[in-house]
Amino acid sequence: MENPLFGTCSFIYRSWKNLVYSTDDPGRYLSEYARRYHMVEIDRWFWSLGKESAGLPLSATVKSYAEATSSDFSFTIKCPNALTLFYNPATGEKNPYFLDAQFAIRFIESLTPILDKTALLIFQFGYLNRKMFFNQKELLRELDRFFDLLPPHIRYGVELRNNQYIDGSWFTFLRDRNITPVLLSGYWMNDIVQVIERYERLFGDTVSIRLHGDDREAIEEQSDKRWDSIVWDRTRDIHQIAKTIRTLTESHQVLVAVNNHFEGSAPLTIRRLRKAIREDSAQSTGDLTEQR
Repeated sequence: MENPLFGTCSFIYRSWKNLVYSTDDPGRYLSEYARRYHMVEIDRWFWSLGKESAGLPLSATVKSYAEATSSDFSFTIKCPNALTLFYNPATGEKNPYFLDAQFAIRFIESLTPILDKTALLIFQFGYLNRKMFFNQKELLRELDRFFDLLPPHIRYGVELRNNQYIDGSWFTFLRDRNITPVLLSGYWMNDIVQVIERYERLFGDTVSIRLHGDDREAIEEQSDKRWDSIVWDRTRDIHQIAKTIRTLTESHQVLVAVNNHFEGSAPLTIRRLRKAIREDSAQSTGDLTEQR
């Protein structure tokens, strides 16, 4: 597996024609995408919670993903929000599927054709208030119970959006349970570079980085939802994150998923990150040569 391993958050964007795709046929997008990248984040099964039930992937879709990609391709998959929403927003009542291990196992089983290509199953939580969990310890107890019931041979990751929970105890829990920390850049989270610098010593062997950006609505309005150019030039952030990624790869496998909302075009941001990593590596090598 490449290290770092880059991919985009989702892949079905018509405005990527001539940037990633040569076709207007969405049915051919993934096979073309997989010739350029070796990982993609799938979020189409995240939005599963309905008013009265929760959906699972269609077998035909999962099979098509398996057939469109080679054996060395990797998926990171966002698990259904039915598993991570404490309340059902459609009813205002407690969600009966929340951290339901049996529903999670059914979801995992539905992915059978691509499980051997799945690098990470991501449980993405929104902000958890005191009506849901009084404190971090209560959350950790519930996660401990939940993951004890899941198949042990699969790589799981957890993303939180509570800055006050993301501390040494959080990363120690994940490492001890062999769960990958999923670190988010955007959505009012603490600076991802500073979080990594402070807690990297507590990480396990794999780290997931998701670059989302801070203002989804504003960049969608400015870009008119065309994702083929840089809208917000974040060069300074790119170089800081690239340096951090390169350092992380010295002792961890790093999965990097980039969203269009980070700068305006995930493929172009990946191109800029790769270039910045090469430059940082060359500079570091040069510095070492001079010291000798």
